[in-house]
Amino acid sequence: MAGIPKKTLEDLEYFDVLTHCSSFAITSLGKESCLSLLPKTDVKQVIGDLQAVYEYRSSFDNENRIPNHGFEDLSAVFPLLKIENSVLEISAFRVISGNTETTNNLIQFLTKFKAYYPSLFIITEGLHVEKIIKKNVDSVIDRFGEVRDNASESLLIIRKQIQQLRGKLSSSFNKSLSQYQSAGYLDDIRESVIDNRRVLAVKAMHRRKVKGSIMGSSKTGSIVFIEPEVTNVQSRELQNLQFEESEEIKKILSQLTDFFRPYLPYLEIQQVFLLNMDVVFAKARYAQEINALLPIINQELQQIDYKKAYHPLLLQSHRLEDKITYPQDIFLNSKKRIVVISGPNAGGKSITLKTMGLLQLMLQTGMLIPVHERSNAFLFEQILTDIGDNQSIENHLSTYSYRLKNMKYFLRKCNAKTLFLIDEFGTGSDPELGGALAEVMLEDFYERKAFGLITTHYSNLKVLANELPAMVNANMQFDNKTLEPVFKLIMGEAGSSFTFEVAQKNGLPFNLINRAKKKIERSKVRFDATIAKLQKERSQMIKTGQSLKEKESKAALEGERMEEMNLKIKNKLISYQELFDHNQRMIVLGNKINDIAERFFQNNKKRPLIAELLKAIETENSKRKRKTATLAKKENDKKKKTEKNVQNELIKVRKDKKKTNNKSKIIQSPKILLKVGDRVRMFDGRSIGSIDIIEKNKAFVNYGTFTTQISLDLLEFVELEKKRK
Repeated sequence: MAGIPKKTLEDLEYFDVLTHCSSFAITSLGKESCLSLLPKTDVKQVIGDLQAVYEYRSSFDNENRIPNHGFEDLSAVFPLLKIENSVLEISAFRVISGNTETTNNLIQFLTKFKAYYPSLFIITEGLHVEKIIKKNVDSVIDRFGEVRDNASESLLIIRKQIQQLRGKLSSSFNKSLSQYQSAGYLDDIRESVIDNRRVLAVKAMHRRKVKGSIMGSSKTGSIVFIEPEVTNVQSRELQNLQFEESEEIKKILSQLTDFFRPYLPYLEIQQVFLLNMDVVFAKARYAQEINALLPIINQELQQIDYKKAYHPLLLQSHRLEDKITYPQDIFLNSKKRIVVISGPNAGGKSITLKTMGLLQLMLQTGMLIPVHERSNAFLFEQILTDIGDNQSIENHLSTYSYRLKNMKYFLRKCNAKTLFLIDEFGTGSDPELGGALAEVMLEDFYERKAFGLITTHYSNLKVLANELPAMVNANMQFDNKTLEPVFKLIMGEAGSSFTFEVAQKNGLPFNLINRAKKKIERSKVRFDATIAKLQKERSQMIKTGQSLKEKESKAALEGERMEEMNLKIKNKLISYQELFDHNQRMIVLGNKINDIAERFFQNNKKRPLIAELLKAIETENSKRKRKTATLAKKENDKKKKTEKNVQNELIKVRKDKKKTNNKSKIIQSPKILLKVGDRVRMFDGRSIGSIDIIEKNKAFVNYGTFTTQISLDLLEFVELEKKRK
């Protein structure tokens, strides 16, 4: 963090972001680690961290969900493993086993889905699936946290002896209980337990009649608790066996601890891995919360292009208050390195600065940022800020003195890999003198090729930004009528301060505003008015440009549609022409064959017939080109398709004509009932015939040379039967 001072982190509210992020960690160690995160300047390391978070974030939306990474802290156990003859507690062994099982599951999963999560797989470096640890722990400790009977042969023997002795002890006590109960020496409660031993509740008056050791008495003294003499010996023997059991357990745990000592380096790496997974998870969940993603990072391009960038803290607080949060578009590159933002107060200038700075800090901490997916980013070695009322009470410095001290630090540190963010640049002193000093400092930052955003009201800085090629003016857009902020950064022009307009809107007397205007230079008023006018014109031009773009896109779409339609019509015409030519050729050939058939009918000579037929076929074939089977098939398919299209068009035309005729008939006159002898024709035909017979809504129409059967619905009345006239 050599290039990013703590003041920058405080100015940009970086630690508040860490607090939000840490709330998503599932372990206390993970929360602490999140709160201690700091931005990095190592490009390779930052990109690796970002890629890992991006992969974990994407796992929330697919089927390959990453297994649970929950673990318990072993930091207190590691020093004990370094001490010779130390013995770990049973709970420590259970944590070691649980953490190892979690690690094994994660390693197996990330190895299997290495293609999906390559950066997360890299975090497993130095680890492997370790089955011996869990196996050894499970062989000694059961799932209830007790040392198993078969952990050693000695322990098994001791526990069997304890079990047998407890049986004898219970039997002996029950015998004494029965004996003294029948004698009437015992109280109603009969027995109790003191120091894990069963004792008889003897009435005080009979205490000398019961043989045994007095273990205590009731508060009133009416009951004396006595352990029977017969069980007293057995209790001491049981205590001896329990001591032997505890010593054997210590021996077993000591051996298990010695087994784990060589595994200390592995266990330390394992905990670092699990901690990293928890931090990456917390970052991914925070990214999901603020809808953040990974922008394109290109160090060679040296470009920051944040589209629809949100301030994460503002976004979250506004979401809770159900308010709208306005995104910002921020652009910097090697040709436009410094942006001078001007305009009235409360327009969002400082928020733009803070959004830019905080997103840059988050990105260099390995956190995804809430921007559009097509955004570009660049990583800086230094990020310097001067935001807010920086008054140093401890050092007895005024705001301006403190800011000058800050500028001195900036001048010493600025280079081509520095991002500086300065709010209200040059304020705190005489406007003319402070403005001049601010101008030369800005020129120095410019010559050092540093990148930066500044906000100012000074006209000379706006002019400077207009003169230097790698510096650009910008303003926060305002509604010219209501003077309400729109929270949109407009690059390319300076912003008016709207000083008098804002004063008038807030109810300041009009005569005071006029007197103020007279007290300042006329050129200054004209300059500010010109800027305000330019802003209004630009706003109007943006609206006009958007309207023209919409019209242009509509015209382009219409042009494409017309071009496509023309192409279809042209293809149809070509197909129809080909079909017409083919049909004409068939008609000519048919006429030839008809003439040959007529001559054969007249003379009935076969030889001339065959000769003429062969000649006609040879003539026809001479016009044709040799075609491959594939080409012939394609042409045949094309021909069939064309014929089908023509047929469909004809059917459509006939249907349309029929509908038109039907409509005209309905409008013009009522339908005439057709009878035998009436002269009729089909709706889409020209030939006229007379009806001979009508049967079941069908008519037999005589056309002279032939008779055909047609539905009455398809016939059109032409003329009445002569006798009906």
